[in-house]
Amino acid sequence: MAYFSDVRPLERPGGSVDRPLRDAFRLPAMGTSVAQARRRVLARLTEWDIGTVTRDDAQLVVSELFTNAVRHTDSEKIDCELRVTGARLRLAVTDQGFGPARHAGGAAGLCPETGRAEGENGRGLLLVSALAQAWGVRPGAGGRGHTVWAELGFGPSAP
Repeated sequence: MAYFSDVRPLERPGGSVDRPLRDAFRLPAMGTSVAQARRRVLARLTEWDIGTVTRDDAQLVVSELFTNAVRHTDSEKIDCELRVTGARLRLAVTDQGFGPARHAGGAAGLCPETGRAEGENGRGLLLVSALAQAWGVRPGAGGRGHTVWAELGFGPSAP
């Protein structure tokens, strides 16, 4: 996976960046990888001079998405991507989708269209829904796995 440690943001008035920033990484599908993913997100967003509130929100979101990928799939590896474009941060977590697809009807029991949790497993995604300006689930390449993504705004105009 790509690692862009030398990319720095070009700040514009209003707190957005002039060019896209991207980082992608892959970790084993293990509970201990959730903390590694959070640390990676924090380090990258700090390097890119993204504000504290957005960094904190992004850590919560990636923690939830990564945890769901570990718990609800039989994946061996999980991919994570961060992309900043303008005044938006997009986080995407992709599982390999081995075993039964337990994300049916929305990721881990939460429907993106209604935002309703179906049982206990959807409650963390209510947090994602509250923090994100948009989020959703799409099938993985070749019909295997899922990518769950969320977009956070940042800068003075962000909620």
